Amino acid sequence: MPQLDTSTWFMMIMSMFLTLFIIFQLKVSKHNFFFNPEPTSTKMQKQNTPWETKWTKIYLPLLLPQ
Repeated sequence: MPQLDTSTWFMMIMSMFLTLFIIFQLKVSKHNFFFNPEPTSTKMQKQNTPWETKWTKIYLPLLLPQ
Protein backbone atom coordinates (compact mmCIF):
# COMPACT_ATOMS: atom_id res chain seq x y z
CA MET A 1 0.00 0.00 0.00
CA PRO A 2 1.53 3.36 -1.00
CA GLN A 3 2.17 5.96 1.61
CA LEU A 4 0.74 9.44 1.46
CA ASP A 5 3.31 11.98 0.28
CA THR A 6 3.05 14.98 2.62
CA SER A 7 6.19 16.80 1.49
CA THR A 8 4.25 19.40 -0.52
CA TRP A 9 1.64 20.15 2.12
CA PHE A 10 3.67 22.87 3.79
CA MET A 11 4.09 24.83 0.57
CA MET A 12 0.42 24.38 -0.31
CA ILE A 13 -0.75 25.63 3.07
CA MET A 14 1.64 28.58 3.05
CA SER A 15 0.66 29.59 -0.46
CA MET A 16 -3.00 29.32 0.50
CA PHE A 17 -2.47 31.65 3.48
CA LEU A 18 -0.58 34.11 1.33
CA THR A 19 -3.32 34.09 -1.31
CA LEU A 20 -6.05 34.56 1.26
CA PHE A 21 -4.14 37.41 2.87
CA ILE A 22 -3.71 39.18 -0.47
CA ILE A 23 -7.37 38.73 -1.39
CA PHE A 24 -8.44 40.04 1.99
CA GLN A 25 -6.17 43.08 1.67
CA LEU A 26 -7.53 43.86 -1.77
CA LYS A 27 -11.12 43.61 -0.57
CA VAL A 28 -10.52 45.81 2.45
CA SER A 29 -8.64 48.42 0.44
CA LYS A 30 -11.66 48.93 -1.85
CA HIS A 31 -13.92 50.04 1.00
CA ASN A 32 -14.50 53.71 1.73
CA PHE A 33 -14.12 54.49 5.41
CA PHE A 34 -15.18 57.77 6.99
CA PHE A 35 -12.33 59.74 8.46
CA ASN A 36 -14.35 61.42 11.19
CA PRO A 37 -17.55 59.51 11.95
CA GLU A 38 -20.24 61.51 13.73
CA PRO A 39 -22.64 59.90 16.19
CA THR A 40 -26.22 59.83 15.04
CA SER A 41 -29.14 60.77 17.20
CA THR A 42 -31.14 57.76 18.34
CA LYS A 43 -33.82 59.62 20.30
CA MET A 44 -37.35 58.45 19.75
CA GLN A 45 -39.81 61.18 18.95
CA LYS A 46 -42.73 61.40 21.33
CA GLN A 47 -46.03 60.67 19.65
CA ASN A 48 -49.23 61.89 21.21
CA THR A 49 -51.88 59.24 21.49
CA PRO A 50 -55.49 59.87 22.54
CA TRP A 51 -55.36 57.59 25.57
CA GLU A 52 -52.39 59.37 27.13
CA THR A 53 -54.44 62.46 27.90
CA LYS A 54 -57.31 60.55 29.51
CA TRP A 55 -57.33 59.27 33.03
CA THR A 56 -57.82 55.55 33.08
CA LYS A 57 -58.08 53.08 35.87
CA ILE A 58 -57.61 49.35 35.53
CA TYR A 59 -59.92 47.17 37.57
CA LEU A 60 -58.85 43.65 38.19
CA PRO A 61 -61.68 41.08 38.28
CA LEU A 62 -60.70 39.96 41.77
CA LEU A 63 -60.95 43.49 43.16
CA LEU A 64 -64.50 44.14 41.99
CA PRO A 65 -67.18 44.22 44.69
CA GLN A 66 -69.12 41.00 44.99
